[in-house]
Amino acid sequence: MNHTFPRHCHISPPTAVRGEGCYLFDSNGKRYFDGSGGAAVSCLGHGDSDVIDACKAQLDTLAFAHTSFFTSEPAEALADLLIEHAPGDIDRVYFVSGGSEATEAAIKLARQYHLERGEPQRRHLIARRQSYHGNTLGALAAGGNQWRRKPYAPLLVDVHHVDACFEYAERRHGESADEYGARAAQSLEDEILRLGPETVMAFMAETVVGATMGAVAPVAGYFKRIREICDKYGVLLILDEVMCGMGRTGYLYACEAEGISPDILCIAKGLGAGYQPIGAMLCTGEVYRTIEAGSGFFQHGHTYLGHPVATAAGLSVVRAILDRDLLDQVKTRGKQVMDALSAAFGQHPHIGDIRGRGLFVGIEVVADRDNKAPFDPALGLAAKLKAAAFEHGLVCYPMSGTRDGTKGDHIMLAPPFIMSEAQIPEIVEPIRRALEDVLP
Repeated sequence: MNHTFPRHCHISPPTAVRGEGCYLFDSNGKRYFDGSGGAAVSCLGHGDSDVIDACKAQLDTLAFAHTSFFTSEPAEALADLLIEHAPGDIDRVYFVSGGSEATEAAIKLARQYHLERGEPQRRHLIARRQSYHGNTLGALAAGGNQWRRKPYAPLLVDVHHVDACFEYAERRHGESADEYGARAAQSLEDEILRLGPETVMAFMAETVVGATMGAVAPVAGYFKRIREICDKYGVLLILDEVMCGMGRTGYLYACEAEGISPDILCIAKGLGAGYQPIGAMLCTGEVYRTIEAGSGFFQHGHTYLGHPVATAAGLSVVRAILDRDLLDQVKTRGKQVMDALSAAFGQHPHIGDIRGRGLFVGIEVVADRDNKAPFDPALGLAAKLKAAAFEHGLVCYPMSGTRDGTKGDHIMLAPPFIMSEAQIPEIVEPIRRALEDVLP
């Protein structure tokens, strides 16, 4: 790599040359089990012939047409399929090129929605601490991870952050799960009242928190209370399912498990399964009709909106998830993975929590299991675990800053939906060896 700008200037990664099923191969012939799907992207694994054929066929007919002039058949078909299976009143799809673009579009749409309704005073966005919504400036401002925000803090717009729903770390001794969920949700209502309900435009949250906390699902009832609070004060609910959506949790849309529907929904990653860069912002018919009846123009846009090849790939991916019964497989395989991890590490002195939903799993590594104390951040534990697991042939997603953006370490797993039960040891054993290599 002489002229590329790598993620880390002092690390030279191997060159990936081939993908097959759940595996990636480097130029030296070494095989890696893709236990995190990159960053929860490769839900169908590598080399899926149906998706590849769909991309090739689209390239043979139409590679690109700008959406200020044309729509395209694959974009329309993918939108129809997504809406056919969408929750609640979700009715419109706005295709972008990735997750950060989806969340940026959601924030802008929320603001314009209130402008079109004659409420320009609604300007405040509320999100949660330890959230992650992307790396563009608007998305980064919405995110609540301090490590990611710090270098760019002077450039970020003001976004207000309330409590996450992180039962393992924040539920009090003697507090029931219901009581904890109500307390976590109450922090949103308290902030709305502090800011003034008439000034708040939206609340944004990951349905299941991914990179920054490690596959943290909410306690039962939390999001129903959040939905009630948003409705009470006319605040739009934006759910970020960029990482946890498109079947990752065993539901096409992760919010289905919570029994609620948002006003705006963001998806990406598994939507294209890595075969093409694509994301989408979805919204309710009511939100769309407000724009339609007002200016009639969403004041936003990117060059590659609704890209024909990207939407052709997404259409093939979503059809595969639905037609191959992969949602049920994710639930079944997810339980098997969780059981295997619990058997292997459930009593490990430095594993504090094993959590997740479907094939979206987090393992929190702690210095003291009894009091849940994290390791000293100076150890750089997550980076070491990533390197050790990689050496043992596993691509996984360790991350530091689990608790507050600085302290805490976790390993996140998001393997392809197509993995077999027989492949589970290819996740468990490399993690076991990595823990042995790294932990003091």
